[in-house]
Amino acid sequence: MAKNLLKNPNGEEELEFWELTENGGSAWKVEELPGDCGYEFGNEEVTKYFVTSFELCLKKQEIDLLADGYTPEMLDSQPNITVEDWYCGRTDCGCTYEITVCLLNENQEVLQEFKPDPVTLDPDMADGCSWRQVSHTFSEYGPGVRFISFEHGGQDTKFWDGWFGVRVTCSSVTLAV
Repeated sequence: MAKNLLKNPNGEEELEFWELTENGGSAWKVEELPGDCGYEFGNEEVTKYFVTSFELCLKKQEIDLLADGYTPEMLDSQPNITVEDWYCGRTDCGCTYEITVCLLNENQEVLQEFKPDPVTLDPDMADGCSWRQVSHTFSEYGPGVRFISFEHGGQDTKFWDGWFGVRVTCSSVTLAV
């Protein structure tokens, strides 16, 4: 299995290694699964998740691929880069989720971006707010990738004080080399 380049993907180390780019409302928090009005995750090894609040919360990690041991030659061969993230809401409050992942060159310029439209989860809808996975594989992006920027988060849709927004865990960025 490929090595996950993200550090602390499940909140086991609280918010360590994450840059809080937006920290609105009651701010980011780490909680134990399944949490209040939450859903079981389905992987017993994952015991925590990050949760957002009533104003936008985004957190980011930037991965330095050369510092992680990849050579320019390896990277310029354009190995597939796979991004995965898991998100869910609560049974009593809707939320929004968003993710942006950018492949960057040595000057931090964007070579390719994955930024799907934000997702709104509504507990009253048939598919509800249970855990969902988003996945994307970058391929044929050209030579020059040296950094990867991974940012995700969201907020609740009812503007309730506390931590009623989207929950995220099991984030990963892997290279197929």
